[in-house]
Amino acid sequence: MRGLLNSLADFPEFIDATSESNLHRSHNLVTPPPSFPFLIAQIAQSRPVLVISGSSRGAEDIASELRDLHDRVLEFPAWETLPHERLSPRSDTVARRIQTLNELAHSSSALNPIVITPVRGVIHRIIADLAKQPLLAIEKGQEISLSELIKHLTDLAYVRTDLVEKRGEFAVRGGIIDLFLPLTKHPVRIDFFGDEIEELNYFEVSGQRTSEPVIGKLEIFPCRELLLTQEIQIKANDLISKFPAAAEMLDRMAAGIATEGMESLIPLLIEEQETLLDRMPANTEIIFLDEERIRSRAADLLSTNEEFLAASWSNAAVGAVAPVHTGIGTYLAWDELAEKITSLGLNRRSLNSFGSDLSENTDFMAIAAIDPS
Repeated sequence: MRGLLNSLADFPEFIDATSESNLHRSHNLVTPPPSFPFLIAQIAQSRPVLVISGSSRGAEDIASELRDLHDRVLEFPAWETLPHERLSPRSDTVARRIQTLNELAHSSSALNPIVITPVRGVIHRIIADLAKQPLLAIEKGQEISLSELIKHLTDLAYVRTDLVEKRGEFAVRGGIIDLFLPLTKHPVRIDFFGDEIEELNYFEVSGQRTSEPVIGKLEIFPCRELLLTQEIQIKANDLISKFPAAAEMLDRMAAGIATEGMESLIPLLIEEQETLLDRMPANTEIIFLDEERIRSRAADLLSTNEEFLAASWSNAAVGAVAPVHTGIGTYLAWDELAEKITSLGLNRRSLNSFGSDLSENTDFMAIAAIDPS
């Protein structure tokens, strides 16, 4: 695949389509979808790229294709929940989001990143200080106290249990910590000798027996984006009397207990928020994969949020739990997204499979998809 990319890079039309000078001349590029990964990978040779897809499945597919062409492909998945829902996103989703933000903030790699996200991920505001601090990594032979690691896991919203069975759980038995990280296939067993990690092995959930040693370092990702720091606990306690509908949840949070759906309270507890766009390097090029479809998907998402909110209030009238806030402001509207891109000085273009020669700033590539028949 990379050899094919190198061959395409010699074609004048391909060079012209991916050059930075062409970006200011052509906002829309019409070309068959199979060419999208090659164009994106070529653009990433000279500048960072943020690829925006219309759906999570589309983002996963393009990420898989790009990994055959580029060595620094990062995914920023969207939450599976709506802002006002009392449901928490999965721990592996949170970990992958934080992994990407951490890579953008702290990596020393000279290779330009390609970040891929669905439109829902780019219009969703995030906590401003999310992933600003480097992650703790553990490895065999490392000096760290058992109590220090337990406190760190608790601070990162891991749940202490008697037996580890699910991601985001840990258990302590004597000088051993069993830990299931959000992004590993199997949990790990950390065996301490004093303040040193003597053994570090994966183990099977079913039989609880160790299987193979861990090679290299393991980064410990938070299980939630909203962490119950002392400041957050104080704010949660202050809100109990103001929001009776969320009193039970706020009371648990004030006591430092992570609870399902507490992310729905982020707009009430967090003052400073930003977007993925704020974390991208200054010279990033933003590529929309079929911009009209993405625009429509963004509008549908906002209307769906409003419909679900209305349904929540209707259910509350017959005894269900009432929503705490509207969710307005958590997502950027399309015009706000365009203004954000402009204010940050980021370049943008759209790759489309169809287009009209009557549209301004539109170029057609002389490429045809191979007919599989």
